[in-house]
Amino acid sequence: MQNALLVADDLTGAVDTGHGFAARGRGVRVRLRGEHGAETAPTDRDVLAVDTDSRAASPSVAAEAVTRAIGAYPAARVYKKVDSTLRGNVVAEVDAAVAATDADLAVVAPAFPATGRTTEGGRHFVDDTPLSEAGYGVAESDLRTVFARSRYLVESLDLATVERGPDSVREALASVTESGEPVLAVCDATTEAHLAAIATGAEALAGDGDAAATDISVLFVGSGGLAKHVAVPGDPTPATVRPVTRPGTLAVVGSTNERTLVQLASVPDDLVVALDPAAAVRNPEETGQRGAVRLGRLLDRRGRAVVTAATGGADVETAERVAAETDTNASDRVETALSVAASGAVAASQPGSLLLTGGAVARAVLTRLEAPELALTGEAVADGVPESVVATGPARGTKIVTKAGGFGEERTILNCLDAL
Repeated sequence: MQNALLVADDLTGAVDTGHGFAARGRGVRVRLRGEHGAETAPTDRDVLAVDTDSRAASPSVAAEAVTRAIGAYPAARVYKKVDSTLRGNVVAEVDAAVAATDADLAVVAPAFPATGRTTEGGRHFVDDTPLSEAGYGVAESDLRTVFARSRYLVESLDLATVERGPDSVREALASVTESGEPVLAVCDATTEAHLAAIATGAEALAGDGDAAATDISVLFVGSGGLAKHVAVPGDPTPATVRPVTRPGTLAVVGSTNERTLVQLASVPDDLVVALDPAAAVRNPEETGQRGAVRLGRLLDRRGRAVVTAATGGADVETAERVAAETDTNASDRVETALSVAASGAVAASQPGSLLLTGGAVARAVLTRLEAPELALTGEAVADGVPESVVATGPARGTKIVTKAGGFGEERTILNCLDAL
């Protein structure tokens, strides 16, 4: 049995949220659910993070994936990770987690102040821009409106309540649970102190060290921000794996988020292998194999290399156009091409570290490398850009840095290459 289970809908989210526990000395493993028998293998972790790979699934499929994960890995505490920009099947997955844990209360705080995600007046912001205007493809900024689709009652904790501290939060949460029915409490938060107050107040209500606690069953729901402050019951147990000391760093850039494209533009052109997006959609295996040869040569010559299939918006448009012409899925085909290129380069040059940008591509690369589980180190290159090590399989010991597409500043990819 795990001390805590973290359930995320994509890989980079599982890792950056798990880092919130690892940075405080907890032993955290991240598991790609369903890969190489991982779903049914027994575990006894301090903190286990499971990637359900359900962000792009239908709501019903996503809900079932969450239900299965919680059933497969019993834990004393469950944390349902949601995207800090509310992408994916947020409501369906939270509802499924409430049902699977039989929670009386879901404390919902998706704010991640360290990466510019804040909530005030019930509205969610990215770098002070309302979420619906921030370019993430999410039409609604108000958490209360988003969660109005839930099967459960929705209540709000405003900023004034949170600013008064943990006791105020505990009293407010106790009040909203008086009906005896499960409740989702969506919380304002603009600072780390606010998230700490939410976590501490909810833990007191759940019976963590408070003699006056009501022993209400609490499900924590948030991004990597809240995870920094949620306590894990039980004693820490190590999850570290010694990294290999081989030189060489390969970056696989699969995200087409505008921030990632800006970061990619800061990388010197002579370090970048850009796969032809049309060829990647038409014949991903062959395109990936050709890319692997170029990457291997670059790694052997320079010790670092970056592979992508999109250096700008025109490449994305090309991939989508060819996918429409060939009745294929552009994202799936490009992910295959990138993962084939990366795995081929790893086999040929054996770099000691990988930088993976974009959750779907990160999962595709690790699956191709037969790496079903990562051990977090507790270290990070930047906020939201944590380090881990492949824990099992042929690539065991390879250092991994993962970055969500929307995280980071202009030089983040280059800084990661330098750090590795």
